[in-house]
Amino acid sequence: MTINQERLWNRLEELSQFGKLENGGVTRFSFTEAERKAKDKVISYMVEAGMKVTEDAVGNLIGRKEGRISNLPAVLMGSHIDSVPKGGIFDGTLGVLAGIEVVQTMNEKNIETDHPIEVIAFTDEEGSRFGFGMIGSRALAGTLNYEHLQYKDTEGITIEQAMKKAGLDPTQISKAARNPESVKAYVELHIEQGKVLENHDISIGLVSGIAGPLWTRWTLKGEAGHAGATPMNMRKDPLMAATKIMLHIEEETKKSEPAVATVGQLNVKPGGVNVIPGEVEFSLDLRDISLETRDKLEDLIQSLAYRLCQNEGIKINIETLQRVDPAPCSKEIKSVIEASLRKVGVPLLTLPSGAGHDGMQFKDFCPIGMIFVRSKDGVSHNPAEWSSKEDCGVGTSVLYETILQLANRK
Repeated sequence: MTINQERLWNRLEELSQFGKLENGGVTRFSFTEAERKAKDKVISYMVEAGMKVTEDAVGNLIGRKEGRISNLPAVLMGSHIDSVPKGGIFDGTLGVLAGIEVVQTMNEKNIETDHPIEVIAFTDEEGSRFGFGMIGSRALAGTLNYEHLQYKDTEGITIEQAMKKAGLDPTQISKAARNPESVKAYVELHIEQGKVLENHDISIGLVSGIAGPLWTRWTLKGEAGHAGATPMNMRKDPLMAATKIMLHIEEETKKSEPAVATVGQLNVKPGGVNVIPGEVEFSLDLRDISLETRDKLEDLIQSLAYRLCQNEGIKINIETLQRVDPAPCSKEIKSVIEASLRKVGVPLLTLPSGAGHDGMQFKDFCPIGMIFVRSKDGVSHNPAEWSSKEDCGVGTSVLYETILQLANRK
């Protein structure tokens, strides 16, 4: 194996001590003492790896290895070290530590590259504390603004206030933005958080793109009534209409794979066991790596829903909560990752990322690429989250070969 697998694994275990829970998981929110201690440990790893370390205006940690040729744009690697509540030890953290391991291995082998290489631990990817994520990657891409800093946590503390407490100056966030000409590419190693690789018995996957989430809230209104006294053919039951719509959602989405659709919230009013519902509200999370496919699917589902509700006398309103464009991975970077997989001896399996990642923020900023590491049972955001030492090592070896090529390519 190209990299030092034992060192990588030991660092994963060491970093898991910050915010550690009794059950083995972690809770490590941004701008907290646990995160600060974890960041200081990451800084020590970067220094040990031979990198120059800086911390920018939003708290992104940046370790840099200079290139042979001055003024060339940098090849970036990274992820995040914050967690969801009661999360696992691999999500995000693996990508940061793998990047450090790549650079340390290069330095130990006295390997220089034409382009500089940077490893970044981005601030608050998860958004668990404030309900607004990817703070660090947004800042680097130049899309974070002062209004975003007014999001609050459950204790009413804003991002701005938390930054000040952490010793950062919120008025300086624009200084974290990079000139796109200073960046050649961004590559992220991450656990899959799904079962596709495991089901194919393959340790590492090539990511085709990051799906863009479209969140909508649906409200259907009919007529509440007595469950026993209202004949079936005289009802205007929004729950029955919603059920039919959900079946349409499932049927049409299955025809558009790899698109996915999820109804995660359902609220029925008035909610009596013997009362015909008068109003139903549900959420829809619709994702695909193709913007055209996702938006066509959205139009189809909504057209079916409007027709059904009109026929059944149900009023319908659809509110858009969030619309994020998908982020396709660069064809060039995918070809480099594919060559790296062959060199390491891993079969090629291409799959989309249904989950969001920091790389989404760079789709209009620089070419991006992603590498997935197999997740046991597809579990993530959970203390049971697990990727084997061997899989983490193989994934980091693929990342090493990828960065070596990208940092020496015109």
